[in-house]
Amino acid sequence: MKKYLAMVPLLAGAAFLASVGVSSAEAKYTIGVSNTVQGNGWREEMICAIKAQALASDEVTKLNIAHRNTDAAGQLEDIRNLISAKVNAIVVNPADPAGIKSALEEATKAGIVVVAVDQAVTEPSAYIISNNQEQYAYLGAKWLFQQIGGKGDVVYMRGAAGASADSDRDKGFKKALAEFPDVKVVHEVFTGWQQDQGKQQILDFIATGSPFNGIWTSGIDNVIVDALVESQTPLVPVVGADNAGFVGQLNSVEGLVGAAVTNPGSIGGAGVTLALQILNGKKPAEQTVLVEPQLWENATEEGKAKLKSVADPSLSPEWPVSISIPEWTTYTKDQIIACKGPGE
Repeated sequence: MKKYLAMVPLLAGAAFLASVGVSSAEAKYTIGVSNTVQGNGWREEMICAIKAQALASDEVTKLNIAHRNTDAAGQLEDIRNLISAKVNAIVVNPADPAGIKSALEEATKAGIVVVAVDQAVTEPSAYIISNNQEQYAYLGAKWLFQQIGGKGDVVYMRGAAGASADSDRDKGFKKALAEFPDVKVVHEVFTGWQQDQGKQQILDFIATGSPFNGIWTSGIDNVIVDALVESQTPLVPVVGADNAGFVGQLNSVEGLVGAAVTNPGSIGGAGVTLALQILNGKKPAEQTVLVEPQLWENATEEGKAKLKSVADPSLSPEWPVSISIPEWTTYTKDQIIACKGPGE
């Protein structure tokens, strides 16, 4: 069973005081973290949300964080190191669900609570709290295909090959594509969720001279707009995530029509809250909790007003503006920006 939560982003300038029902228990915990992508604003926000929520909870004495660029084999090693360190819980953003399944099973057998964030895992003992990745792609792709009149050529800029979030988003993208038989994918690439790589890929494609009518990105968005502007390529509709830089572009770049689909990196903080709830004997009714995305577009007056209300130029351009998740995170904006965990 899956539990679905509506995503109701709070304004980034506010303090987030929503209660998550975590008691001020005397028990103190050590939480391990395993992440396999560095140099990506979304993942950096995720790590900062983990730190901020651990600090705000007053229940975590220490975070043991493995945060590096690696593959499933490297993550397998990292998770086993966390098991050896005898952490109480592990919050993991999986590189490959199948590739790390054995380590997650070992963690559970050692009495460690395992919570996967952002992406699903195949280990049945693990809990999952994630943004609904399939719906994320479906909403954006459907809007894009409608925006180009239901026909034309689109550039499909995916995430990281093998990542479950990318696979889920591919399902959503292709679900929308099936509804528009006159829309064709003229170019498909894996960006690896890396800004420089994604920008170079679209510049390389532009250089071929092949026509295209729209671009769907898996969150590498503001640099794609930069590439269009810098190369003096006629602007086409662009779909991205709710990253601060892209939201700002949708509000300011003349002639740019686009949509941002919410995908909060603050899901990392929600993962800490879920782990603490389980450690305190409050297991969720469902093994999987999904946060439902919203789409913000600048093609209508209502959409423009929404984008203006959520914009926050004080954030890093690569950070999602949805820096909290109601009922799951309790830190303030200052705390997530400071990116300090317990003892730091």
